[in-house]
Amino acid sequence: MADLNKGDKKLLNAWAFYDWANSVYPLVISSAVFPIFYEALFSDKDHYIDVFGMNLKNSALISFITAAAFLVVAFISPLLSGIADYVGNKKTFMKFFCYMGALSCMGLYWFNLENIYIGLLFYFLGLIGFWGSLVFYNSYLPDIAFPEQQDKLSAKGYSLGYIGSVILMIVNLAMIMKPKIFGITGTEGEAAMKAMRYSFLMVGIWWIGFSQYTYYYLPKGNKKEDQKVNKDVIFNGFKELKKVWKLLEENISLKRYLSSYFVYSMAVQTVMIAATYFGAQEIDWPSQADSTKGLIICILLIQLVAVIGAVLTSKASAKYGNIPTLIVINSIWVIFCVIVYFIWLPIHFYAMATLAGFVMGGVQALSRSTYSKLLPESDDTASFFSFYDVAEKIGIVIGMCVYGAIDQITGSPRYAIVVLGVFFTVGILLLRRVPKKGVLN
Repeated sequence: MADLNKGDKKLLNAWAFYDWANSVYPLVISSAVFPIFYEALFSDKDHYIDVFGMNLKNSALISFITAAAFLVVAFISPLLSGIADYVGNKKTFMKFFCYMGALSCMGLYWFNLENIYIGLLFYFLGLIGFWGSLVFYNSYLPDIAFPEQQDKLSAKGYSLGYIGSVILMIVNLAMIMKPKIFGITGTEGEAAMKAMRYSFLMVGIWWIGFSQYTYYYLPKGNKKEDQKVNKDVIFNGFKELKKVWKLLEENISLKRYLSSYFVYSMAVQTVMIAATYFGAQEIDWPSQADSTKGLIICILLIQLVAVIGAVLTSKASAKYGNIPTLIVINSIWVIFCVIVYFIWLPIHFYAMATLAGFVMGGVQALSRSTYSKLLPESDDTASFFSFYDVAEKIGIVIGMCVYGAIDQITGSPRYAIVVLGVFFTVGILLLRRVPKKGVLN
């Protein structure tokens, strides 16, 4: 382990490089390859399976498992953040969640319907591992970088993560589309499934392998002097959330904005997670191979367009204000939900993926910066952002549960998309209630 001073270039680069290591999880596992693989497992039968004593639709089942995982994340995040500032070796905690997530991704190689419980457990633990490691990863930022370095360093991490994940995604896409080139044998369908299983192994190896560079340079962590990890420390994160909740009563603008964000973010995050499952089930692809190729191309398309959307959204907010821009973006989301209800053809799905990527890239960045601008002048911004993150996770839990329940009851996720459109509409109405305040309006 290297012993570098705060602000050292090598230390900063090593921290940012963890984004390169772990960003393959949200792209390959959450968004692209695993949803396609999961759906393909049901290609020879209907979309229902007997599990947990119930007959559940496959997409509803994965929605509920996702919601359960995010519920655990929402609960443990304040616990972990309460410990992060006090433990003498936060790197051990970060490694634990990293390895748990990466090994769970590799475990998905054995995912099949005969061992559905083990497969779902790997999926569940992979999600918790990814988000759990981020708690400690993010908590390192003020320890290793000076305030004037933090914005640039955070952006660098995001950029590295985007580049690394897209590189592996392209390799996986090549493996799935042209398996024979990589020595993967079998019929077209069998070879594609093998390639996807290999992709899960590659995600775990990539995540663990590249994270070693980060771990080599990161310090163990800065333990608070004369502070033992006791009950008060462990539950400090929840105390901070309670304090923020009380402070919201004194800040009407922030409270109303956070209410609107909670509602429309619930819909945004659900669309992001469920999009591939929707495309696999509801679009009339000519063949399974076309479905696989088309869906992965759509995910890559969304990634590219999202960058453009984020830039244009930033310019629009500078000219017209944050709140008006957010209202327009949410209005586009409403239109998106209405149109998606009626689409069936691949070309339509490509078009809607482009539109989703455009507004997806902008709404997340602008939402966070708007929240930041509304915060009261305080040295305790970490507590406010912890509250923001927990609100987002609880929103995902509700959104995925609603989506899964409607999908299960009606047999089609199209009706769930319409309900998400209602969430966006309510978000717009709540945004209009945010009091005018300088650049926000």
